[in-house]
Amino acid sequence: MDRLHKAVDFCLRHQTTLSYSIVSLLTAGSEHIFSSVVFKCPCNSGNMLYGSSFLLAPAFVLFLLGFMVNARTQRLFTGKCSQEKHLQRRPRGTCANFCHLLVLVTAKASVAPLTWIAVALLGANFYECAASGSSLTAHLFCKDSGTGTDCQSQLFKMPCDKKLSENITAEWLSLQAQSQLIGWLLIASIMTVALISTCVSRCCSPVSYLQLKFWKIYSKKEHELFEIKAKEHATKLAERNTNCFFEATDPAPFHTPSNEDWQKISILYTFNAQEQYYSMIHKYVSTNRGNSAKFKEEGQDLTVLAFVDEGQAS
Repeated sequence: MDRLHKAVDFCLRHQTTLSYSIVSLLTAGSEHIFSSVVFKCPCNSGNMLYGSSFLLAPAFVLFLLGFMVNARTQRLFTGKCSQEKHLQRRPRGTCANFCHLLVLVTAKASVAPLTWIAVALLGANFYECAASGSSLTAHLFCKDSGTGTDCQSQLFKMPCDKKLSENITAEWLSLQAQSQLIGWLLIASIMTVALISTCVSRCCSPVSYLQLKFWKIYSKKEHELFEIKAKEHATKLAERNTNCFFEATDPAPFHTPSNEDWQKISILYTFNAQEQYYSMIHKYVSTNRGNSAKFKEEGQDLTVLAFVDEGQAS
């Protein structure tokens, strides 16, 4: 039990890293299945379109899914088109902050598509098929050939026919090397950008390391208690309504947060060093249920504090 407790604690403390790792592994596995089972290069003039489609189309779909399942995206747009005018406000206060949020969401949504492209390039199947149908490849490989049409035809057939002349085989290996080289460069670039981004976000943290650790614990506990209280409240309300229905009695008074209260705690979090709150619920209860002028004060939104919104919207 002690080992199990340590394992669970480790997963909770590194849930962000583990979630990205799981997404990357699932994406890599899906790419392998597509490459070995589904993908069949036509080996004709449609090689370029077919190969590029398998390389880029799934990545684009994964990118859109990344936006759809992102907790901050859901929290940002849910109900924005139906709010009353007196509750309407800009999502991030300024255009700069909105762009900052867009960059953050885009970066997280790019994990799966970039993994797909990188793994596909290392496998080289999609790239080889697309490159064999490219006019640029034909120009480079067939420029010294006297019969350009025959050379082009051979290039089309390379993904399907491995028994080609030594010259074409060497060119085929060159395409594989290009694909794998681009794949490793992409992986190195992703890791470099991720490292720099992590270092910069940590350097820009408005709080110390231990306070940030405490903040994450508080955010997790608040989310857990919110789930418990919400279930209890919903259960009591459902019991009251069903009892009144079957017993034909008038309902007893039962307080439920108003639409305005729900809107207030659903606003994306911004950090204010003057009035430090650990969440929108914390800010709501500390400013007279959001009726104080301090509740409307905008703060600074930082990447390192993104877990505040993500924990509540997940």
